[in-house]
Amino acid sequence: MRTKILFTFLSLLQFSAYAQDKNPMPAIPAPLAVNSVKMGDLETFPEVKLELPIAKGPFEPNWESIEKNYPGEPAWLREAKFGIWVHFGPQAAGESGDWYARNLYKTDKTAYQNHIKKYGHPSESGYKEVLHDWNPTKLDPEKLTKIYQDAGARFLMIQGVHHDNYDLWNSKYQPWNSVNLGPKRDLIGEWAKACKAVGMRYGVTFHHEYSWWWWQTAFGSDKEGPKKGIPYDGHLTLADGKGKWWEGYDPKMLYNIDLREYKGVEKNAHTDWSPPPAGIFSNHLGYAKWYATNWALRMMDVVQHYDPDFIYTDGTVQGPFTGDGTGTGLKANAMQSVIADFYNRSLERRGEVNTFSIVKFRHNTNGTVNTEEFGIPSEIKKDQPWIAEAPVGDWFYAPDFTYDSGMMIRYIIEAIARDGNAAICISLLPDGSINEESQNMLKEVGNWMRINGEGVYGSHAWVIPAEGEMINGKLKMLPGGKLGQKQAEFKFDAQDIRFTVGKNNKLYAFCMNVPAPNTQIKIKSLAADAKHYGKKVKSVKLLGYKGKLKWKETADGLVIICPKNMPFATAITFEIE
Repeated sequence: MRTKILFTFLSLLQFSAYAQDKNPMPAIPAPLAVNSVKMGDLETFPEVKLELPIAKGPFEPNWESIEKNYPGEPAWLREAKFGIWVHFGPQAAGESGDWYARNLYKTDKTAYQNHIKKYGHPSESGYKEVLHDWNPTKLDPEKLTKIYQDAGARFLMIQGVHHDNYDLWNSKYQPWNSVNLGPKRDLIGEWAKACKAVGMRYGVTFHHEYSWWWWQTAFGSDKEGPKKGIPYDGHLTLADGKGKWWEGYDPKMLYNIDLREYKGVEKNAHTDWSPPPAGIFSNHLGYAKWYATNWALRMMDVVQHYDPDFIYTDGTVQGPFTGDGTGTGLKANAMQSVIADFYNRSLERRGEVNTFSIVKFRHNTNGTVNTEEFGIPSEIKKDQPWIAEAPVGDWFYAPDFTYDSGMMIRYIIEAIARDGNAAICISLLPDGSINEESQNMLKEVGNWMRINGEGVYGSHAWVIPAEGEMINGKLKMLPGGKLGQKQAEFKFDAQDIRFTVGKNNKLYAFCMNVPAPNTQIKIKSLAADAKHYGKKVKSVKLLGYKGKLKWKETADGLVIICPKNMPFATAITFEIE
C-alpha cells in the first residue's frame, strides 16, 4: 500500500513539475504571402516522438503496446447501449448551430450576421468577446444527469474542448478556459461529480487537434463593405491586450497562428467543412511539436484530475496528427501517448483497464472504439465496438429544431440491431437550460426504455439485423443525418422489423411502429425453412403486455396476432424464446 501511495505521489510530482513549465510556445516566424508555400511531403516526413510525462505501467506510447496490453471492450459498454451526448460550450451563445466560432468570420454565414447583431463586427468584437460574456447560469449538471438517467441513458459524452480551443475545465495548459473566463466554473468537474453521484458512466471529448487550421477564418477580413480589409481579431497579439479586459491572455493560445501561407489553407477555410490538403506545416515544425504536445497535455490533465470512463478524439482519418485529413500538419505519436497514459492510470487507480478511447474513424485496433456519425451501417458491424452519434437538430443550439422521441428511439434500435451503441446530442440553450420540448422528448424515450429495455441493455446483434421493405434492393432504414423533420416523419410499418439478442439469450424483434389492434405480424426470418433460428419457438411475449399472445410457426414465418388493445408508442418489442 505504501509503495502504491509513493508511486502516486511521485507520479503527481512528475506531472506537476512538467505543468509548471507550461510547455512554452516557441518563436513564430513572420507569415509569408497567402498560398505561397507548398505543404511538406507527408510520406517522407518521419513521425515525431513526443516527450511526455506518461504514467508508469505496461502501456507504452505506440499502437503495438496498446493492442498487446488492452484487455478488450469493457463489459459496461456492452451493457449500456444508450447515452446522451452533452455537446455544450460557448458556441451555443451564437444560436447559429454547429461551428459558430469559425463561421462568425465568414460573411456568407448566418453566424456572421447573428454575431454582428449580438456582439459587433469581428474586427472589433470577435469570438474572445463571446468567451468573456458567456455565462450559462442555468447549467445544472446534477439536474441534467438525473433527467438523462430517467430517459434511460447509461453513459454521457461530455464535451471538454471543441474546435474553438476553449477548455471547459480548470486547465493547466490553456489559460482560455471556463475557470478563468466566462462562467468562472470548472464545468467538467461539475459533470464528473454529478455522474459519479448517481453511477453514470461518462467520458470527455476533445476536438482541439485541428483547431489550428479550423481557426484560419479569424485571420481574414471582409472582402467588401465598410469594414473591407480591416483584419479580424485573430491577428491581435499579447501586447495588443494591454489595458483591455483580456490583458495577459495571448490570442495565439486561442486562435493559434496564421497558417494561410500554405497552399490550400485559405481556400479550404472558406469551404463548409474541408481541411487543408494533406501535408506538413514545414515552416513551423517547432510550433507544430509544441502544438501536438499541448494537445496531449490537456487531455492528460483531464485524465489525471477527473478519472473519466473514456476519452474521445474527433477526426476523419486514422487518428490525430497523421499528416492528412483532419490530422493535417504534423505526424506525431500524440494519440498513442495519451492512450498509454490513460490506460496506465486506469490500471493504477482501478486495478483494471475498464476504460476505452474513441478515435473517430480509426480502423479496428484493440484499445480503441469507433463512431458512426449521422448514419448507421446497413449490416451488422462486429469488427470493433462502436457508437452511433447524431444530434437532435444540430450539435449546438439554433431555433426551430424538430423534437420527436420516435426518431430518437428508432435511431437507437437501428444501432443496436447492428451491434452498436447510440449517443444522441440534445442541444442545451445558451444559458445551459434544457427546453421543455427536449424534456418532453426525453420523458417519452424513458417511458419506452422502461418497457422495452430488456431488448436493448446488454444486447448483441442476431444473425441478421433486420427484415422489412426493400427499396431499390436495399432495406428501408431511418435516413442518416442530423435528427430532424425528415427522420421524425419517416414512415415505417409493422413489417419493418429489427432484431437483437438479449443478455438472457432470448431473441427480441422490434416492430418499427405500433401495429393496429388485432393486426397479424409475420416475422419471415423465423420461417421454418429460413434457418436463422434453428430451433422451435417456445414462447412469444409482447413487452409491456401481461396477457397471452396468439402465435404460430408456419412455413413462411412466425405469425403473431396483436392484442385488441395496443396502448404503446413508437415501436413494440416481441420477446421470443
